[in-house]
Amino acid sequence: MTQSHPRISKAVIPAAGLGTRFLPATKATPKEMLPVVDKPAIQYVVEEAVSAGLDDVLMITGRNKRPLEDHFDRNYELESALQKKGDAERLAKVQESSDLATMHYVRQGDPRGLGHAVLCAAPHVGNEPFAVLLGDDLIDPRDPLLQRMIDVQEQYGGSVVALMEVAPEQIHLYGCAAVEETEDSDVVKVSGLVEKPDPADAPSNYAIIGRYVLDPHVFDILRQTEPGRGGEIQLTDALQQLAEDEKVGGPVHGVVFKGRRYDTGDRGDYLRAIVRLACEREDLGPDFRTWLRSYVTEEM
Repeated sequence: MTQSHPRISKAVIPAAGLGTRFLPATKATPKEMLPVVDKPAIQYVVEEAVSAGLDDVLMITGRNKRPLEDHFDRNYELESALQKKGDAERLAKVQESSDLATMHYVRQGDPRGLGHAVLCAAPHVGNEPFAVLLGDDLIDPRDPLLQRMIDVQEQYGGSVVALMEVAPEQIHLYGCAAVEETEDSDVVKVSGLVEKPDPADAPSNYAIIGRYVLDPHVFDILRQTEPGRGGEIQLTDALQQLAEDEKVGGPVHGVVFKGRRYDTGDRGDYLRAIVRLACEREDLGPDFRTWLRSYVTEEM
């Protein structure tokens, strides 16, 4: 039976990472600002949150992340120059990011892991459920994963994680969930989680990807969580405690995602994401696909 739970209104986007896999490009430019076709990766993530009805967005930043704030702010000089030129199309694109959502920012300070970054959101979030979106995962807007997760959280309460089946030999790259089936084919109950297990020790091939809907009790657990793998405070460890004891903050469920996901945290996947999205653009796709076919044919 459907239960009544507080409506989610806030999204948290951790964006304090150093982007070391993309050096030297990220020496002075936040990795979240790297373009995916003609928009920075972080804008896709904010757009996803807004599409799910979450227009109160808190970004967890760090040193050298000021361009993130500038991107979602007004640029009056640029807007004035475009207006004088009569370039309405580009003016609309520039204003789009500043009109997306109500943006807030807080610095993480010490980079102590995802769990610590989420804990930095506690004063802003308060005592209500909230969503966490990681910037390395871009979810195609035609596959509304976050909205489905919010629906599941409203039905069951507690917390919800996004899961995706991966090849067993890849599970060591992700957090991994032990699961039990439910009446819904795309929803499982999570009975345990482990961060980046060896394939032989993994409880399943269900990997946690970068979307979470969390009960606020997670903050109390994170305050008591000791650094785990890599010397960081792991969000997975806190979710494990929630899964073990439903009385603390409700159950943990997973939404099994089978849609389109673009990983921009890896250089190869970042390039593939650009190619896929460019091919699907109405303004770029036809010419780009023609060139791509020709290029691949010549190279092969």
